[in-house]
Parts: sequence; structure tokens; C-alpha cells
Amino acid sequence: MAEALDELGPVDWLVVEFPGPDFGKGQIAPFLEDLVKRDLIRVLDMVFLRKTDDGTLETAEISDLDPSELGEVRTAEADLAMVLSEQDVIDLAETIEPGHSAAVLVWENLWAAPFGAAVRKAGGQLVASGRIPTQAVIAAVEADAAEAKEGS
Repeated sequence: MAEALDELGPVDWLVVEFPGPDFGKGQIAPFLEDLVKRDLIRVLDMVFLRKTDDGTLETAEISDLDPSELGEVRTAEADLAMVLSEQDVIDLAETIEPGHSAAVLVWENLWAAPFGAAVRKAGGQLVASGRIPTQAVIAAVEADAAEAKEGS
């Protein structure tokens, strides 16, 4: 087990919210399945949340849901490590609007595992990390393009 942990890639999490109770009607499942099949990521935990219109929280695991709600995302179920605690789920549920559903996903970035292992073996450690929202990148590219037009 220690060797497997030494080769562990960076682990990320996200909460994706959908209007209504149906988790996006299974439309994202094929894309997630593709990432798993290509060994780019390994799903470590996945929880599904629904908030009723009055704000009552309902939680579900993959096995609790109908395949029509998830598409083929069930293929990841066997590898789940259940990383999230009950308190994590309660805290994350605060981000969801009443009447909406959400998927909480925790995954290992398998593609980055060799790099992470090399950093650790060289005595390095992660001291900062972050993520730039896609919308901010798009805005920056558009601003650069506008400046380039003005300068020419």
C-alpha cells in the first residue's frame, strides 16, 4: 500500500450543480467515463445531492440512483475510496440552491502521478496550488485579442 501511495497523483474535488433534480440527465457521464477509461483520472469518491424546494437535503451514492440519471458513470463505482466525510458533504451541500441537484466528485489525476512521485523522491513538496476559473481565462484571452486589434 505504501508503494501505491508513493505513486499517488494530485487529488482534486468539485461540486457541479444542475437545475432540477436529475443530475444533468446523464449528459456528463460519457465524458467522465472517457477520462477514466483513458487512465487520465481515477474517481476516488462521488456523492449525489438533491435539495428540495424547501431546502431539505437528500444524499445518494451511485448505487442508489437510476441509470437514467447517471448514464454510464456507474463504471467508476468499484474504485471508490470514500474520501469525503459526512461533514464534508453537509458543508458542500450549502453551495446548492433549493430545487437543484449536484454531483460531488473527488478524483486522482493519474496523468500527473509520475511527476508528483518524482517531486517527492527529490525531496520536494507542494507549497501552493490553485485553479484559474475557465471564465477568467476566456476573459483574459478576449482582452488580449482586443488589445492586439487596437495596437495594429
